Amino acid sequence: MGEHNNPVPVVAIVVAAGSGSRLGAAVPKALVPVAGVPLVTRAIERLAEGGVGEVIVVVPAAEREAFVEVLASAPVPVIWVDGGAERQDSVANGLAALPDLDEADAEGQVVLVHDAARAFVPAEVVARVIEAVRAGADAVVPAVPVSDTVRELTDTGSVVVDRARLRAVQTPQGFRRGLLEDAHAALYETRMTVTDDAAAAEYIGCDVVLVEGSRDAFKVTDPFDLVVAEAIAARGEPA
Repeated sequence: MGEHNNPVPVVAIVVAAGSGSRLGAAVPKALVPVAGVPLVTRAIERLAEGGVGEVIVVVPAAEREAFVEVLASAPVPVIWVDGGAERQDSVANGLAALPDLDEADAEGQVVLVHDAARAFVPAEVVARVIEAVRAGADAVVPAVPVSDTVRELTDTGSVVVDRARLRAVQTPQGFRRGLLEDAHAALYETRMTVTDDAAAAEYIGCDVVLVEGSRDAFKVTDPFDLVVAEAIAARGEPA
């Protein structure tokens, strides 16, 4: 599905440094199995199917050996990086580990940032993000409509927000490598904190383009999400 023959491979930074505490797991969340397959393994398989040629996996330093064992047969080459104090720091560590390229190739290389906990993202969504970056977008984010009614808290109570104007943001988020490196450098210099990498791109004045995401790309966070994940695994590949 993806463009695996491109001379400059698409690289994905896979953030897998979170704990499994909210899942009640004794291992990092990314190592929690769904139908016998760890979340991080499923995530990387989907990325590879969508066109990613190499992954940088950001893991808890104390658990690196376990991750290396789990991903011994990964479908693409893996670079290992220790996580930081916050997600933003983990992504910065991943960026610092990107393989050296000549200036022109490095500037234009497509880099994705993906949460290992979004293990069931369809390959079609991955490919959609890559294609949008290659078409010239600064920052690309998959998103889905918000189905719940949403209320915004105010000083005096709350008000209904027009959900037709809202989208739930997912990963992988895609960027040109040079732009993402500049964005994280700016965050570091100003000690600014953001919640995702699209916000980092916006911080340096870039536009964010939304592409169609998928309900399957939900983030596994709590035990209920594991039940949903098991159901998706039992269903098989999306239609």
